[in-house]
Amino acid sequence: GAFAVVVEAVAEPLARKITETITIPTIGIGASAACDGQVLVLEDMLGLSERVPKFVRRYGNLAAGIEEAIKGYAADVRSRAFPGPENVYALKPKA
Repeated sequence: GAFAVVVEAVAEPLARKITETITIPTIGIGASAACDGQVLVLEDMLGLSERVPKFVRRYGNLAAGIEEAIKGYAADVRSRAFPGPENVYALKPKA
């Protein structure tokens, strides 16, 4: 079967040694580019988490945009602007 070893939050020299020593792939989580592959938590990568661990690189900052979208949705629901006629199904006339 397909196996891999997750190497999390270890120093680069140790991650490199593990990767060189074992025959199955290593997947790093904060364990350097010496691993065969990498995992990064989506929420951290997209800037949705307040706390940023040392090993995270943010590739976006979506939190503000998501918050604005939610506020807009909530305002439209409260004012009954959503759903509008274009967002609901009408009864089909009898044939």
